Amino acid sequence: MTLNSWTSWPLRESLSREGIGDARMWIGRAVRAVVVAGLVWITLTGPRFTGWNLVAACAGMAATFLAFRGFFRMTADRRLWPSIGLFAVLEAAAFGFEFTGARAPAIVLWCACAITAMERLPLSVAVPCSTVALGAYAAVSHDNWIATAATTAGLGLAGYVVRLDAEARGNAQRLLAQERAARKAEAESAALTERGRIAREIHDVLAHSLSAQLVHLEAARLLIQRSTDLEADRDQLLDRVVACRGMAREGLDGTREALSALRGEMVPVEDFLRSLTAAEGVRLEVRGEGRALPAEAGLAVRRVAQEALTNVRKHAPGARVDVRLEYARDDVGLEVRDFGGRGKPGELASSGSGYGLLGMRERAELLGGTLDSGPDEEGFVVRLRVPA
Repeated sequence: MTLNSWTSWPLRESLSREGIGDARMWIGRAVRAVVVAGLVWITLTGPRFTGWNLVAACAGMAATFLAFRGFFRMTADRRLWPSIGLFAVLEAAAFGFEFTGARAPAIVLWCACAITAMERLPLSVAVPCSTVALGAYAAVSHDNWIATAATTAGLGLAGYVVRLDAEARGNAQRLLAQERAARKAEAESAALTERGRIAREIHDVLAHSLSAQLVHLEAARLLIQRSTDLEADRDQLLDRVVACRGMAREGLDGTREALSALRGEMVPVEDFLRSLTAAEGVRLEVRGEGRALPAEAGLAVRRVAQEALTNVRKHAPGARVDVRLEYARDDVGLEVRDFGGRGKPGELASSGSGYGLLGMRERAELLGGTLDSGPDEEGFVVRLRVPA
């Protein structure tokens, strides 16, 4: 036994009623009520307690009851000296009962004090207090010394067993509280992770949509700035405005799609890419046996395809684009390659360091995948691989 265990208080949980079942609690209360009622009846119906003696006996029993409750409260608050003081009051009350001839209450009080002190005080204090109570009981006992020694030893052992039971219950309650706190923290962490996923999806959708709108708005601005006859260029301006309106609607639809995907409700990736490439006039090639992808992997493929095609429109207008989706055994790959656009030399390379593909690269790395982008001999290529 370590010094700390000898001088430390029992756990707060073991000094409270936490973890005690309702049935056990009510049974304990019933037993205590029966014992107290029996002792009061035996004591007060004796011939010695009449008149003022009866009043004094009732007052003494009430004071003893209040002192016992106070002892429980002080030990629950871990206040050592008040607890010792109340224990001394209870011992004095037991001696008072003994001197007035009420032996049964005195013996029960000594035994109860010994067990309760062993249960609720630090061992360095509980052992002397319990020894004093059991010594007083042994001093007034009329049994032979063997029976008295066996009874006192049994009561001391019973008090220690009660202490161990309370400590076990307290440890169980503390572990239960820690488990609940861990589950709460895990739930909060999962909620924060989910919020992060939703925020990332909405950010990527809006970034893609706003980037596409910016292309059309910039073209409309240049057209208005350079045009000498706005009426003649009215159709071109209207086309740009309609395109921006379409991009805005696409952004809203993409946001709804991202939220649906996070709930597990989305069309297969292959069908999405077919619709996207058909709208962009791009050739799509699918390799491997198609299968359903996890939500995060599917969203990564969607966003990279959208971002790559948006970059082609911005930096390589008129370029021929090939999109390839490849189902491998443990992952899925996407390649978007453009050929011979009308962009200026160097624009393709610099676009690979923009926020769009940088965000896509971070998304792939979070999933344990990779994203590579850069110019090659014929144009610009974006390659994505994520576990699936």
